[in-house]
Amino acid sequence: VHLLESGGGSAQPGGSLRLSCVVSGYTPDFYTLGWFRQAPGKELEGVAAICSEGTTLYGDSVQGRFTISLDIASSTLTLQMDSLKFEDTAMCCGGSTIPPVNLRSPDFGYWGQGVQVTVSA
Repeated sequence: VHLLESGGGSAQPGGSLRLSCVVSGYTPDFYTLGWFRQAPGKELEGVAAICSEGTTLYGDSVQGRFTISLDIASSTLTLQMDSLKFEDTAMCCGGSTIPPVNLRSPDFGYWGQGVQVTVSA
């Protein structure tokens, strides 16, 4: 299974970026797909997740700013990031076969390589 992220880049505070993650290859019966980030010197943080039934979950730091969506037909997970802040850093996509929808990284056994996000003035 491959999770390939794209769409990273640079933006100013208050700006927007849109990330995509395409799932290909042998795909386990993913229950949840999600986005995580890890700032330098900090632990991996769950940002947003969506389950196969459409339920979404957001981390407190991005609630109201980010929107996660899933196109099952194209196996594409998308994260729309608005009102970007300096702490919105590199993101990676993860897949979990364990219900319920959650942002617990140990439950996610499949990961993409990650995509760089830089927010600077």
